[in-house]
Amino acid sequence: MAVIGSGPAGIYAAEALVKQAEGAVRVDIFDRLPTPYGLVRYGVAPDHTSIKSIARYLQRVLEHPAVRFLGGVEFGKDVTREGLLDCYDAVIYATGAMVDRHLGIPGEDLVGSVAATDFVNWYCGHPDASGLEVDLSADAVAVIGVGNVAVDVVRILAKTADELRATDVPDAVLALLGGSGVRRIHMIGRRGPAQAKFTTKELRELGALPQAEVHVRTDDMRLDPASAALAESDRHVRANVKVMSEWAARPAGDLPRRLDLRFWMRPVEILGTERVEGLRLEHTTLNDEGRVVGTGEYETLPVRLVLRSVGYQSVPLPDVPFDPRAYVVPNEGGRVLGEDGRPLPGEYVAGWIKRGPTGVIGTNKGDAAETVRALLADLGGRAEERPSIEALLESRGVRAVTYEDWLGIDAGEIALARSLDRGERVKLAGWEALRRAYMRDS
Repeated sequence: MAVIGSGPAGIYAAEALVKQAEGAVRVDIFDRLPTPYGLVRYGVAPDHTSIKSIARYLQRVLEHPAVRFLGGVEFGKDVTREGLLDCYDAVIYATGAMVDRHLGIPGEDLVGSVAATDFVNWYCGHPDASGLEVDLSADAVAVIGVGNVAVDVVRILAKTADELRATDVPDAVLALLGGSGVRRIHMIGRRGPAQAKFTTKELRELGALPQAEVHVRTDDMRLDPASAALAESDRHVRANVKVMSEWAARPAGDLPRRLDLRFWMRPVEILGTERVEGLRLEHTTLNDEGRVVGTGEYETLPVRLVLRSVGYQSVPLPDVPFDPRAYVVPNEGGRVLGEDGRPLPGEYVAGWIKRGPTGVIGTNKGDAAETVRALLADLGGRAEERPSIEALLESRGVRAVTYEDWLGIDAGEIALARSLDRGERVKLAGWEALRRAYMRDS
C-alpha cells in the first residue's frame, strides 16, 4: 500500500492497515518533506508541548516493521498517480489542507497582509517559510478570525522571547519575536462571541499571559435570541461566553501588551498603496434569517500587519479527482469517486482532504479506520505482482529520505537545543539545514 502524506491522517491510515490486515501488508508512507508528522510538527503551536507529544505515538507506527517512510518525494513531480497505481495494490491520499482561504477584499495582496498558514509555518520552522519576511516592527496588528489557529497566532505574538525560549521555535524566529515592536493585537470576528470557534481551553490561555491583558467591549458581548439560546444549550459556548463576559467586566490594567477581542465586525478593505497601512472594518449584525449583514457603520484600525486566519483548504492533487467547491477529493466512505460517481479502483482518501478541515488530531484516527475498512473489503485479500517503487524512483533520479535519515534531523535538532540551552529541541529551519542533517553520512 502507498499512503501520500505523513501527517496524522496518513500515519493513522498506515496503523489501521497494519492492524486490520493482521500483518499481511506493507505500507510505504510518502511525503514531500524530509520530515514526518505534518501539522503535528508544522501546525501545532510550539508552546503546546502536550499536543505535540502525539508525535511519540505516531513514531511507533513509523517504526513498525511493515511501515516505511519515504520523504522528499513529491506527488505529481517525483512520482505520478499512474506510477503509484502501477507499483501498489492501493493508494491512500492523505495530504491535508495546506493553504489558507481568501478574504476576497481589496488590498489582500499588499505587503504586510499575511496568511495565518504562512505565519504559522514561519514560527513552526516549515522549510517553505524560511524565506518569509515578517515585519514585527508594527505597533498594532490585526488577526482576522476567531478560531484556534487565530488564538495561537495571537498568543505567539503576545509572548516574550523568554516565554518561548524553551520551545522548538527556530533560533532566528525567536530573535525576531524577541525584538517585536507589537504592543496591541486586534482579534476580529464577523459574528458574535457565541459563534466563535475557539475552544475554552485555548481562550483561557490568552487570559493567563503574564505580559498581556485581554480587553473585550461590553457592547460586543451582546447576544441575539438565537445566540442566547445557543449559549444556554451548548456547554462549550456557555463557557466561552462566561470567560469573555468576565474579561469585559474587569478594569483595565497596565501590562505592556494588549489584546482586543472584537466581534460583530468584518473586514472590507486592507488599506495602503504598497504595503498595509490600515484595515477598514464594517460593523455587522444578524438579519431575520440569522445571516451576517453589514450595518453601514465603518471603523478603521491603524495597523501595519494583517494576519488572515479564516480557515484552511485543500489543493488539488495532479490527475486526482477534486471538488473545487468543497475543496476535497470526492469520495464515499473514503473511496475516491470518478466523474461518473463510481469508485475508482485502488484509490482512497483520508483526513482533511477527505472531509474538509474539521475535527481535532484524534478525529483522523476513526476517519482513517473507515477508509481502510473500505480498502480491505475491496481488495479482498488479493495482491498482484507489481514493479518496485525503488526502480521507479531510481529511474527518475529521486533519492527518498528514509526514516533513518529523519532520525539524523531529529538528533540534529536535539543537539542544537542542547547547545543553545533551549529545551528539548530547536527546529532546523530551511531546506538546506535539513538536507545537511540527513545527508551527514553520505
